[in-house]
Amino acid sequence: MRHNGGMAGDSSFDIVSKVDHQEVDNALNMAAKEVRNRFDFKGTGAEIRWSGEAIEMEASGEERVKAILDVFQTMLVRRKVDLKSLEAGEPRLSGKVWKITATTKQGISRENAAKIVKLVKDSGLKNVRTQVQGEELRVFSKSRDDLQKVQQLVREADYDFAVQYDNYR
Repeated sequence: MRHNGGMAGDSSFDIVSKVDHQEVDNALNMAAKEVRNRFDFKGTGAEIRWSGEAIEMEASGEERVKAILDVFQTMLVRRKVDLKSLEAGEPRLSGKVWKITATTKQGISRENAAKIVKLVKDSGLKNVRTQVQGEELRVFSKSRDDLQKVQQLVREADYDFAVQYDNYR
């Protein structure tokens, strides 16, 4: 056995959960521009910006701050960023200003990896093996068809976290 957990002749791919920071930044900049230019945001103190690794949205009213989040989510979709990778908190009142803080989720947690491993085991695909590697999950099989079936299963399971497929070998 090779050290990567697969047998000679196996094909593999990784199931990952990654966010393209540049695309999130592009979406944020597009949202900020729209918020600045839209009439319904005039005079509401509406703003969206980075605050460290988090995204801060604020406005003078709860409905307005929710509208900023809506604009941001629309821009993320346009930039092909899966909305499952965005975690937005509830609107909260801070002084006289309503705020929403959002963060991006990276990596597959142990708990979520276990859900995928169980899905693969329960699928009855005999020649497929999985190996958790940090915040990723590697899937091995001699059969590329089986690897594609695993991808289909994971897509159809529609988990509440974003997944991508990476490192085909």
